[in-house]
Amino acid sequence: MSFLFKNNQSLTNHSNNGNRSTSNFLTTLTTGASIAAIGALSMTAPTLANAKAIQPSSANYSFTVEDKYKGTATRTLAKSGNTWKYDVNARVAGVASATQHSTFTISGNNVVPTQASTTYKLLGLGRTHKLSFNPSAKKVTSTYKGKTTTLNMAQQAFDDLSLEVQIRQDLLNGKFSGNYYMAKKDKVEKTPFKKSGNTRITVPAGTFDTVRVDRIHDDNGRSTSFWLAPSLDYLPVKVSQINDGKKMDLELTKTN
Repeated sequence: MSFLFKNNQSLTNHSNNGNRSTSNFLTTLTTGASIAAIGALSMTAPTLANAKAIQPSSANYSFTVEDKYKGTATRTLAKSGNTWKYDVNARVAGVASATQHSTFTISGNNVVPTQASTTYKLLGLGRTHKLSFNPSAKKVTSTYKGKTTTLNMAQQAFDDLSLEVQIRQDLLNGKFSGNYYMAKKDKVEKTPFKKSGNTRITVPAGTFDTVRVDRIHDDNGRSTSFWLAPSLDYLPVKVSQINDGKKMDLELTKTN
């Protein structure tokens, strides 16, 4: 999100730091809170004939950045025929917003993304990143700032939201592996995760038994944890992230 700050030189350093932490958390809402990047199977992996499947849902969240900035987010997963669509909208009033959309199909246990887009805005300025997947050709095209790049995906790559759905499918069917891949702006990146046990937590929406999943970062100064509720098809009920020394938390407030 650094491009936003480069385009706002009139901001004070204090404002830059605060808005940067806000935009970082909006990234978490769509990458992290969207469960950022978790879930992929080999494109040659067999499907499960009787695989369990997640159900359409809608959920509301609240989030805070260093107890200073507060915002809200909505996440809606819908199905029409064989096509699924996942939408996430997040905002800090008067400061920043983020929207993300993903379309995909589910065959057995395997999530197959087709299109995805993410748009961030900070103080009225923003950028959009788009992904288009071609599983049969093992390619994904990434478009950002007017430049389109074709990426190879030896294994199925995912956008952030379809990755969340894949990891939830994996947990529903006992297929969680920890070895996952995410399509980014200029590369397909291996993104490892691990399960860190079960815990019971309380958030504004209630008290839930959860499975904790942690992203494994190369940078020891970063951490990202997700608490997923089996009773809600492993929907995230809490997300906590530390990035550049700034703590950000997201909690479920309501399911519809």
